[in-house]
Amino acid sequence: MEASIIKIGNSKGLRLSKSILEQYNINEKVEIILEKGRIILKPIEKPRKNWEASFKEMRKNNDDQSLIEDVFNDETLEEWK
Repeated sequence: MEASIIKIGNSKGLRLSKSILEQYNINEKVEIILEKGRIILKPIEKPRKNWEASFKEMRKNNDDQSLIEDVFNDETLEEWK
């Protein structure tokens, strides 16, 4: 595929078609990777997307218990007063 570099204000840019943006799930930002004479555009994913809904579902199912024992169970914490 060939694409033209276009003028955008005082800069230049690369225009990507809507179908490419949708196919590769590119929304607002991309990571630019420069590697061995190539430019790679990688979609930036939101790693915590939908966590809130998942946490609410876990709470509803009583599945939000800690998997790590409380490290302070055997501490008196008197020295911190």
